[in-house]
Amino acid sequence: MNPLLRLCWLLALVALCLPAPSFAASATKALQTLRSVGLEGKDNAKATAAWRDLARADAQVLPDILEAMDDASPVALNWLRAAIDVIVARELAAGKSLPIAALEKFLARKSHHPRARRLAYELIAQAEPERAKKLIAGMLDDPSTELRRDAVERVLVEARQMAKSAKKDESLTQYSTALKAARDIDQIEAIAKAMKELGQPVKLQEVFGWLCDWKVIGPFDNTAGAGFERVFPPEQQIDFQAEYDGKTGKVRWQPLTTTNEYGLVDFNKPIAALKGVTGYACTTVTSSKERTVELRLGSKNGWKVWLNGKFLFGRDEYHRAAEIDQYRLKADLKRGANVILVKVCQNEQNEEWTKEWEFQLRITDDVGTPIDLAQR
Repeated sequence: MNPLLRLCWLLALVALCLPAPSFAASATKALQTLRSVGLEGKDNAKATAAWRDLARADAQVLPDILEAMDDASPVALNWLRAAIDVIVARELAAGKSLPIAALEKFLARKSHHPRARRLAYELIAQAEPERAKKLIAGMLDDPSTELRRDAVERVLVEARQMAKSAKKDESLTQYSTALKAARDIDQIEAIAKAMKELGQPVKLQEVFGWLCDWKVIGPFDNTAGAGFERVFPPEQQIDFQAEYDGKTGKVRWQPLTTTNEYGLVDFNKPIAALKGVTGYACTTVTSSKERTVELRLGSKNGWKVWLNGKFLFGRDEYHRAAEIDQYRLKADLKRGANVILVKVCQNEQNEEWTKEWEFQLRITDDVGTPIDLAQR
């Protein structure tokens, strides 16, 4: 266990035996101290004393601790969470109640830290389960993916029950509602499987919002991994009519539309299953307004991404396990056309599991909702 967490829980055992004074100025000071605690043990002595003071407060302090989690560091979050656990355990053991109305008010404010809102919900559920069920029913579009997941799961329980009762149409309606709200990959895949079994296949390409229409060019050289840093012509200028010297001869841009349900853009198909090579893929998306988005990419290969000529990020790494939304890149779309360029490098390993030369990319908000953009 992390040494800091071990210390928190040891202190928790002590605090359970302490009396609980009312929330006062000392608790406010303790919250300020804990929010300012640094990483790697810095200010731990002050934090320990502050935590002890805070953990002795009564349950009325809970909304204040939750609010202190907004913009707190990971270390501070651990201290604050430990204080909440101690207070709740002691108060409930003494037969006292939690400030449910205040917790519900905190939960309703979506601007609060997702982890804090999730904890507020858990406290409500612990004290009043039926009340919590009613609250979670209205959180299908919540910005907290954890709360949204629970809301989706509630709909899925109903859908499964309807399917077992041979209420196919009603079940499909519930599954469709859950699919629209789901953002976690495992839930989306489970819903798609269930709907397919009921005779209504799901188009995962559309659900995830993959960018599927590209122009690709290659191969350029990546012998000994040198191609990752080397600047090839597509990085200097996007000219779809141009012809360049590639690794094995002249190369030109060619269209590639992926039909893969997970949006995989496979360079092996239009170019060839080569090793020690580099390829580029380019597409244009049109946004109706300026907006901040996330470019979510998955790849087993080395890669770089540019948006409108601006380099965003890259990873010079090969053949680790690829995942959906493996990398999340914050970016600003301008109104109108936006050009995305992806560079994907393949190394020289020859094992069977190193053949993939591909990537997948989608554009979403920070919750994972696909942004509706025209692509060309």
